[in-house]
Amino acid sequence: MQQAILTHKQTLQKIKRIAFEIYERNFEEKHIILAGITGEGYEMARLLRSFIEGISQMEVTLMLINLNKEQPHTAPIQFNIDKTMLAGKAIVVVDDVLNTGRTLAYSLAPFLGVALKRLQVAVMVNRGHHSFPISADYVGYSLSTTLSEHIHVKLTGDEIGVYLS
Repeated sequence: MQQAILTHKQTLQKIKRIAFEIYERNFEEKHIILAGITGEGYEMARLLRSFIEGISQMEVTLMLINLNKEQPHTAPIQFNIDKTMLAGKAIVVVDDVLNTGRTLAYSLAPFLGVALKRLQVAVMVNRGHHSFPISADYVGYSLSTTLSEHIHVKLTGDEIGVYLS
């Protein structure tokens, strides 16, 4: 059984607030790249782009980070844009839930070989069970849970929200 933690409206409010924070911390940038991790991370990046473009003149490029979330070490991480476009840019890596930090740690690795201006992380929910030294610059909601509980972020369809099961 799923329990709603954030409603549709509350979820979109959190994402809009994160968009304002991203703009405030990067207001001097003419261009920013939102790199969404496959799944709900990419959907959150898509929503962030819409909000940022609504409040600023900043050009926002949406990028997909494609990796196996269950076993990120088993296959190479793929981007849907050329890595040379990243040089000198401010990048925000976006995911739905920060739990152990494993997915984000692996998704950040390909950026280490590029001379970026800035690399930041945005997540909808931070659970705080970190096994890797990863923290988020932008957090929609911090939630203490047990290891047996699961957080589901849904950003498409009729049931947009954050759920606990």
